Amino acid sequence: MTTPEDRPLAGVRILALEQMLALPVATQILARLGADVVKIEPPGGDGGRASRPTVADRSGAQVGATFIRGNAGKRSIVVDLKQPEGVALVHALLPRFDVFAENLRPGVARRLGVDQETVASISPSTLYLSVSGFGNSGSPYAAWPAFAAVGEAIAGLYELRRPEGELPRVGAGGAIGDLATALYATIGILAGLRQRERTGIGGYVDIAMADAALAMNDMGPNLWSMNAPDVAKGRNIGVLTAFAAKEGHFVVSVIREHLWKRFAETVGHPEWLTDERLRTRADWSARVDDVIRPGVEAWAADKSKQEAASLLAAAGVPAAPSNEAADVAADPHYATRSMLHPVQGLATDDVLVVGDPVKFLGTAEPAPGPLPVLGEHTGQILRDELGLAPEEIERLAETGVVTC
Repeated sequence: MTTPEDRPLAGVRILALEQMLALPVATQILARLGADVVKIEPPGGDGGRASRPTVADRSGAQVGATFIRGNAGKRSIVVDLKQPEGVALVHALLPRFDVFAENLRPGVARRLGVDQETVASISPSTLYLSVSGFGNSGSPYAAWPAFAAVGEAIAGLYELRRPEGELPRVGAGGAIGDLATALYATIGILAGLRQRERTGIGGYVDIAMADAALAMNDMGPNLWSMNAPDVAKGRNIGVLTAFAAKEGHFVVSVIREHLWKRFAETVGHPEWLTDERLRTRADWSARVDDVIRPGVEAWAADKSKQEAASLLAAAGVPAAPSNEAADVAADPHYATRSMLHPVQGLATDDVLVVGDPVKFLGTAEPAPGPLPVLGEHTGQILRDELGLAPEEIERLAETGVVTC
């Protein structure tokens, strides 16, 4: 069994003033890799705790799905940063941490006294990470509030494959904006720590959700600038679509000539290879619905989506079943790769979260740590990190500066 000391980021310490999903997912990734993440929550808790649906944690309190997906393996302290003593406690903690990370609304960090300039003046070696909708370098939208849909929309994701005449499908791919932001925040922290090894200075990493979402839509502006908007929208590139099986659907990606030959032969239509209507990739795209779909779906009518995809894949055609959540939970690939785990720290073992896609082969992978109860580690952190006596911690709790 891998111990915490064996993991790649053992010894890295992160103090995170975070809420909802983007930054919590980033710091959770780092926690899974061995970092010690201390999460600062306000007296009412991270707003993600109140998201829906909810389930009881081990304290009996209801905790929401958003919180569950982004906070395994962290420690939770509750500090009221609206009180000067609360701010002073965070300032005192800063020199003991490698990273201070926040995803507060624009202007809030400065108002609370935890902006980059203040943090750097207290602890120059602490890396500062800020996550926001539009960054901290003068965007005209800097003051706009931003959830995932905002970043996804402005980055063009909703227009990329929108059928003509239909409304944009908001949130069609889940919280891509949040998760992309989390990945780039993780990269930023790792790069910032490497830079600090050379300079001794913490530095300032600034992540905008709008930028991270645009990175997920890299083909949009690129192909537009090359006068190929149809390619960006998935038109005229081949057979890139879903087909109905006996139950459900399967997806194929036939966008090269050698794949077209394999595809036509596998679904029982070798005559397509000499059909004058199907000579080019653009032809395949144009004739999907009137020529190709009837033939493919007749072939798949007695097959499950898994069977159809497996036959195509065995012939070298990129294909996969279009899985619902229950299919994903039962899929042998994800079981083999240990990609779904029951959440620790809840009153039930039935709730699943996604595992870590980063695999170190030959090393046992630890299960995600438990979810923290609100304020579970406040007393421990104040005692162990700041040396506060029990009576002082009790006084801070009685005055509402902290919650233990």
